[in-house]
Amino acid sequence: MKKKLTAFGKTIATQAAAAENPTMDVPIRALSNIKYDKGTGLITMGEKTAKRFFFNIAHVKKFVQTVAVARVSKGLSEENKSMSLRQVFYALRRTLPGTNIDIVDEQTESDAAVEDLELMTDALREQLRINANKSGSVAGKVVIEDRGDTIDWSKLGSGGWSVPSNVESIKFKKIEAKFVVYMEKAAMWERLNEDKFWEKHNCIIISSQGQATRGIRRLLQRLSTDHNLPIYVLTDFDPWGFYIYSVLKFGSISLAHISERLAIPKAKFLGLSADDVERYGLGRHKIKFKDVDHTRLKQIEKYAWFKDNKEWQRQFEMMKKMSAKVELDAIVSKGISFISEKYLPDKIKEKDWLE
Repeated sequence: MKKKLTAFGKTIATQAAAAENPTMDVPIRALSNIKYDKGTGLITMGEKTAKRFFFNIAHVKKFVQTVAVARVSKGLSEENKSMSLRQVFYALRRTLPGTNIDIVDEQTESDAAVEDLELMTDALREQLRINANKSGSVAGKVVIEDRGDTIDWSKLGSGGWSVPSNVESIKFKKIEAKFVVYMEKAAMWERLNEDKFWEKHNCIIISSQGQATRGIRRLLQRLSTDHNLPIYVLTDFDPWGFYIYSVLKFGSISLAHISERLAIPKAKFLGLSADDVERYGLGRHKIKFKDVDHTRLKQIEKYAWFKDNKEWQRQFEMMKKMSAKVELDAIVSKGISFISEKYLPDKIKEKDWLE
C-alpha cells in the first residue's frame, strides 16, 4: 500500500515539476456509473471517470483534500498504525497558510476524500489504515486469532465479541457452525444470545444497529465464501430492512468498486415478510407509512436486481397495500422467546426465505 501511495504522490509531483496542471482521474460514484452483473449477482462500478484539476477553482479543494488524506495514510503505513475516520478529519482540519480557508470544514468532506483515494488506489479503506467505529456483536462456537490473541466467541458472556472495523487479519482457528444469522438490531441479538440460540442450533449470531458496517459485511462474506456457511438476514418488514438485505447480498451503490470484497450473493432474507405478518397475526402492530417510506419502497422495487424477481415484487405489492411496516420486535407479542423457539427454527427448517 505504501508503494501505491508513493506512486500516487509522485505522479502529481512530476506534473507540477513539469509546469503542468496536476490532475487525477476519479471514478464516478453515481447510479449512472453502476451496473448489475447477473452472472455474479453483484453491483459493479462502470468505467466512467471524472478529471479533477488542481488549477480549477471548482476542483481545487477536493483535490487538496484527497492528497492530504493520501499523506496521512502514507504516514500511518510507515508507522504501522491506524486512525478512525473522525481522527482523520481532525488530522486534516487546518487552515491553509495565508488564507482563512480550512482544508476540511465537515467530516463528510474527509470521508468523501477517503472514498476517492480507495477508488484511485484500488484499496480498501482498512488497507489505507483508516477505520470506522466498532459496531456489532458476535457469538457462536468459533475460535479466532486476532493480533496474536486467541478469542473464543462462545465464552464472552452477554456482550459477545465486538466486531472491529478491520477484520482482514483475523484467522479462524476453529468453526463449529452450520449457518449464520445476521440481524439489524442489537436488541434482537441480545434475545437470541440470552436464549443461547447459537448453542442450541449450532450457528453464529451477528448484529449491528441498522445498516451493517463494512467490518461486519466483510466478516459475513468471509464466513460465506471461505467457510461456505449460509448467511440468513433478519430485519424488519419495511423498505429499510429490505435495503439492508439488498446491500448485504448485492453490494451498495456507493461502494460498488469493492462489491467483490463485501457482497454476499448467497445471502437469504429470513426477516419479516408480508406472509409472516398475516401468519402470526402481527397486523395490529402495523406502523403507518410516512412519505419517506413510500419513496424508499418505490426506489427499491425498481432496482435491476429486484425488478424481475416475482417473489420480491409480490412482497413489495403487499407492503404497498398495507401502506405500513412492522418491526421485528413485534414478535415478542407472541412470547418472550417466540423468535428463538418458533419463528427462526421453523423458517430455517421449512426453507421459508427470500433470495
